[in-house]
Amino acid sequence: MTYVVTENCIKCKYTDCVEVCPVDCFYEGENFLVIHPDECIDCGVCEPECPAEAIKPDTEPGLEKWLAINADFAGKWPNITQKRDALADAKDWDGKPGKEGLLSTEPGAGD
Repeated sequence: MTYVVTENCIKCKYTDCVEVCPVDCFYEGENFLVIHPDECIDCGVCEPECPAEAIKPDTEPGLEKWLAINADFAGKWPNITQKRDALADAKDWDGKPGKEGLLSTEPGAGD
């Protein structure tokens, strides 16, 4: 099992989760975070820290696409281990459906 960052992180990118991760398995895109599935130790401490409730265990049904997205971008984006401010309009985007098409493939700054 691993944890997976899902659609609701897009255009929010709260980083409360990265601060509590004991193995630093989060990677940063321009408007989204991902978890490296091979580095995640399944501890679950990140899930309750996400204000957008965008982190789910991969045992939940229907997350195969998001697991693949996390695995793909974790190999391309820089590692992030420190909490930063969320995106400026994160509260406006939190909870809005249909954000998958807004996922930027550009990397974030990382640490």
